Amino acid sequence: MDYVSIRVSTLRGDQKIEFNAYLKINDKMILYLRRGDSFEGERLKRLKDKKLRKMYILTDEEVHYRSYLQKNIDVAYDDKSGKDIQTRSEIIQGAQQSNTEEVFENPENAESYNYAKDAAGKYVNFIMSNAQALSTVMNIENADKNIAHHGVTVSTLSIALAQKLGINDPKKTQLLTLGALLHDYGHHNSPLNLNQELTKMNPADLAMWKKHPSEGAGKVQDKKHFDQAVINIIAQHEETINGAGPLGLREKDLDPLSIIVSSANAMDRLITFEGVAKAEAAKKMMLDQVGKHPLQHIQILAEVMKGL
Repeated sequence: MDYVSIRVSTLRGDQKIEFNAYLKINDKMILYLRRGDSFEGERLKRLKDKKLRKMYILTDEEVHYRSYLQKNIDVAYDDKSGKDIQTRSEIIQGAQQSNTEEVFENPENAESYNYAKDAAGKYVNFIMSNAQALSTVMNIENADKNIAHHGVTVSTLSIALAQKLGINDPKKTQLLTLGALLHDYGHHNSPLNLNQELTKMNPADLAMWKKHPSEGAGKVQDKKHFDQAVINIIAQHEETINGAGPLGLREKDLDPLSIIVSSANAMDRLITFEGVAKAEAAKKMMLDQVGKHPLQHIQILAEVMKGL
């Protein structure tokens, strides 16, 4: 029998599944949940506690999984669905994370990229039009330090920054969000341990870290479906306005959208990978990184952190 993988981040507790879900243990497929049942309660929590990212379904049941996903997403984006903002935010965050992973794993697939792009536009509207959405998404813990989850957090902070800076053009905010989601493509399948302070990395790790933006951008530069603004963000997201980034570019040389993502990325690096408490991250950024990022960006991010 043929199986395809599905992402645990896309599963929800409250909807019955229309497919059998399997775990892969020592190359054997073990039935975990039957069609007609749901991931209610402890079942989903156990999978997430084990940091399990994938389950499996029969290939001929993939259409049912896609239908299940679409139902969840439609409910989450519907303001009149009756679902609370926590549930809606978790579904949407999981979907954004899944879309990011799909592009990381299949960057040559134009359909996956365009689906993620369309979803990025919807995500902008969700964050900008729901007052509680930002803090709810930001408070979903990235327990396993997943770079796709980090991408969702950086995209959320980037949207908040853009909104406060008065950037409302739908095309720009869509590309900003998609670029933020995909910014760390250069870390996909990398052996580098990201959970360390940049200032404490050994020379070999630091050299690897410095290459990840250029390597990520280089791998997608020839993909015609990738927007140039997204490639710019991947290439420039570690640059700083004073020229201290890996490429040594200064503010005048940078794509304005990349500057926003760079600020948001610096904030979440402190929180997710360096273990700085949310309440302290803005203070640390103000002390250590003033001059590297626009002061206005740091001040806006400090406001966002205060509201969580």
